[in-house]
Amino acid sequence: MLRAAKIIVLGIVALAVWGQRPAMALCEVVSATHSAPTKGEALLMSRALAAKSAKALRSKKGWGHIRMSAHKVKPDPFWKKVRPVVPQSAIYGTFVTAKTYSVCWTGVRVPYVCTSGAKVCGN
Repeated sequence: MLRAAKIIVLGIVALAVWGQRPAMALCEVVSATHSAPTKGEALLMSRALAAKSAKALRSKKGWGHIRMSAHKVKPDPFWKKVRPVVPQSAIYGTFVTAKTYSVCWTGVRVPYVCTSGAKVCGN
């Protein structure tokens, strides 16, 4: 009787450990850059474009649902021949939400630019 109980307990433990594995979430980083005449519009639109990229990734990967979390990315200037990297002196702010990490700076050919990054996980 004691031996049968041990076998049952070991069977339950084995099922719990190996038999019921949750689906592994797959993750990728997305980023989006947008310029605008105002600081607020540049920030809002870069966040919206990051969300749009996340939805496109969901569709491309065939994921049932996605979860976005803020992920720091480097500023991505449009005019790389004019400004290959964004100098620290041009950055006027970083803005972090639960879903995006945004870096904003003054542009060379446009007034304001923001790059927003997110880690997108789905399954």
